[in-house]
Amino acid sequence: MDRSNQYVWRLPRSFARKENGALTMFGIYVFLGMIILSAVAVDVANLMAARNQLQVAADSAAHAALYYGEAYKKNTITDAKLKAIDIAKHGMPDSYFGDVIEETDIVFGTWDHDLQAFHADETSRDAVMVKTSRLSSKSNSVGSLLFQFVGFTNFDIVTPSVFTTYRPFCFREGIVADGVVDLQSNNGYSNGFCVHSNTHVEMNSSNTFEAGTVVSMPDEDDIVLPQSGFETNEGLEAALRSGYYRLRIVNRIDDIINGLRDGDPEYMPDYITSYTPVTLSKMKLTEEDLVPGGRYIWDCASIGNPTIQSTVKIERVVLVADCAIKFGGGTVLESARIATTATGSKSINTPASLQVGRDDDCADGGDVQIVTKGSMDFAADLMMFGSQLIAEKNIYFTANADGIEGTSMVAGGEISGTSNMTMGFCGSGMGNNFEADYFRLAY
Repeated sequence: MDRSNQYVWRLPRSFARKENGALTMFGIYVFLGMIILSAVAVDVANLMAARNQLQVAADSAAHAALYYGEAYKKNTITDAKLKAIDIAKHGMPDSYFGDVIEETDIVFGTWDHDLQAFHADETSRDAVMVKTSRLSSKSNSVGSLLFQFVGFTNFDIVTPSVFTTYRPFCFREGIVADGVVDLQSNNGYSNGFCVHSNTHVEMNSSNTFEAGTVVSMPDEDDIVLPQSGFETNEGLEAALRSGYYRLRIVNRIDDIINGLRDGDPEYMPDYITSYTPVTLSKMKLTEEDLVPGGRYIWDCASIGNPTIQSTVKIERVVLVADCAIKFGGGTVLESARIATTATGSKSINTPASLQVGRDDDCADGGDVQIVTKGSMDFAADLMMFGSQLIAEKNIYFTANADGIEGTSMVAGGEISGTSNMTMGFCGSGMGNNFEADYFRLAY
């Protein structure tokens, strides 16, 4: 056989047996796999980013809708929805993202905490559901970057958000101040009672905190105690919490006083039978001046030091003044709302023995709400039963040893109480408190 022909014959078989370049094919497969995984990573990251944008917009819009709709019930549902849309589109403008939210995407209703379910109810302002979306039907869906080569050109995304109102229990029954809360020694606090400061809490020795009480401030380590610390304050360490509250009810003081002065039904209790205001200009008031069922305006700024006479019982009245109000010793307040625009350090004061609220073992009714733009000073023997004090500035009090059973004290300044007090917790009978809604993400 010709040697040249023999060489040609062996060439294919030789090539077939060689392994040179075997990794090239493997490398091609790895490269293709990397391209596919990169496509997945890029498009999934793009989808997640788009979803996060929509979620932030939905959360912001839901919070705005509920806050604006609840704002002292002065805004309509339509106003609230338009505000929410404006907030959402501020972060996701139509010019770039298309129409991500419409008025029909905002629904007011209620939230069932047990079932974790939203129920639509356009008459309610307790909760709101908002949906933001990017959809093919709205021509703003999220386009794919690499998945389009395998037939997936765009993706639809819908993100819901539910915000609901709540009312912190510290404001329903407890002592809350933006400034320091300073409570002295030998005091007892019942299960459920709350002490909160947005600054810090100060206490002396021999206080007792039942299980279930709360003592909170932005940083619980900031609590000021004597050297004996937790050893002489039984239960305090377990009661400590870190937290902060915006005192929204203090910001409503002007609205509350104006509402009481103007006879706004939102602020008027049901025991008022005559909405026609009676103007008083006497220096001293007695029971005869404050007939039950009436609404009274005390024009007292120019008459010296106005006083409510000692041992007077004030019942079922609304009284609004433009000066400091001094209660004589032994005064009893039941079923009353009293407010003043006075801003001094003793805009509400008493030298001794003031009973605020009916001593009825936490039954409904008999409660009292006192509101001032200044400070309150109760020099001795304050007794409170199912009632509320709100001061734009400070509250100073010396309580009767067994005279606190159901109290809400809220101050824009500080609160200072003395020793030998028992702070009883009701859990009921506080339903007529002035309150402000707070908002949280439910879903």
